[in-house]
Amino acid sequence: MGLLVMMYPILCKVRFETLHLLVRKRSLWIQIGFSFVLNWIVAPLFMVALAWIFLPDRQDLRDGLLFVGMARCIAMVLIWTDLAGGDGDYCAVLVAFNSVLQIILYAPLAVLAVEVFSHRREVGHDVNYSDVAESVAVFLGLPLGAAIITRFSLRFLLGEHKYNSHFIRFISPLTLIGLVFTVIVLFASQGKNVAQQVTSVLRVAAPLVVYFAVIFSATILLCRKFGFGYGLSCTQSFTAASNNFELAIATAIAVFGVGSREALASTVGPLIEVPVLVSLVYVMRWLKVRWKWED
Repeated sequence: MGLLVMMYPILCKVRFETLHLLVRKRSLWIQIGFSFVLNWIVAPLFMVALAWIFLPDRQDLRDGLLFVGMARCIAMVLIWTDLAGGDGDYCAVLVAFNSVLQIILYAPLAVLAVEVFSHRREVGHDVNYSDVAESVAVFLGLPLGAAIITRFSLRFLLGEHKYNSHFIRFISPLTLIGLVFTVIVLFASQGKNVAQQVTSVLRVAAPLVVYFAVIFSATILLCRKFGFGYGLSCTQSFTAASNNFELAIATAIAVFGVGSREALASTVGPLIEVPVLVSLVYVMRWLKVRWKWED
């Protein structure tokens, strides 16, 4: 319930009605293609490599980390982009695009990563596609579907101005409440495991820090080289560097159980991602001034 409450207000802010702009602007298609390569090919494969480099002897932690790596960020990226002063309109389009792709691609990618790349099949414990797909349908499909229905119906009844100034302002605090509630419940359920397995937590934290730093830096340099403006580069960087840890945690718990080490590894995701991404917000704002980076 905490995950659903957290994601619903953010998804209600996404301008699904602007998706038709994709067929009109060639430049936007270029950005979408660039984002697709980074988010659905480069970043997942890089996480697979890091999982094997840092956790070659820990199948359980490696699988939990891969669940995080396959889940592309669609909610928190709106917050990071807003804090860094990025392009909010483009970010909303990108979130809508990745939301649809997440429903289609997350289940097969997660099963492929765990069963094939992580060699779980060899240890005799298969990860069922149906279990992962069910988690995606519940923890992403429900809030996404509810947000789409809410946005189109209330914008029609109230108008754009009242929808944003009244409804969105009213439900926005639910995101923070849902996040805090979820974190409390997760760490309450995982508290014993975290306290007793500090070494495991640190081993999972190490590849996550490397992942965020490398993907974020590489995306910034590529955007700068290709001549993208600050707003677009900001959105691309945070989208590529962050993950949908809500979906990853929910999937790991649904497949392996709340007390599993796979769930523990997934829970470390937000513990590392939130402070690292907040720090990268300041890095991005510093680069804007340093490089005199404009749109």
